[in-house]
Amino acid sequence: MSEARSSEASSRMTIAPDPQPNSWPKKAWMDATAIGLSGLCLAHCLLLPFAVAALPVLGQVAGDHLVHQVLILLAAPLSVWALGRTGGWKKPTVAALAVVGLGLLGGAAFIPAMAVHETLISIVGAALVAAAHYLNSRLHRRGHKHA
Repeated sequence: MSEARSSEASSRMTIAPDPQPNSWPKKAWMDATAIGLSGLCLAHCLLLPFAVAALPVLGQVAGDHLVHQVLILLAAPLSVWALGRTGGWKKPTVAALAVVGLGLLGGAAFIPAMAVHETLISIVGAALVAAAHYLNSRLHRRGHKHA
């Protein structure tokens, strides 16, 4: 009798095949968007009261040149690690975007002659690094096989 129950239970737990097996990128994008929006909502609800209370201090710290230096020292190794783990450095376009972007960010943060245009250089550098990671993720998905 227990065999009949386990057989019946296992037959109820089977999952029907996906009617659109090639739709995983669309689903992944929608999942990623939903996760991101949920995270933004959570951060907004939890952090906004503290951010408002800290505005006077944040205004002084955000403009400090040291903040940019610390951020590039954190972002550059993380970016290199992420691209290295996924093979991004083997793709010439991805590597070029990342190297130029990180170079601009590093230059804006550490080369005094670039301080005059630090904001513009940092924006362009960050956009190039973001483009490198976006392109790398697109190329990685295109080459990724699913069973």
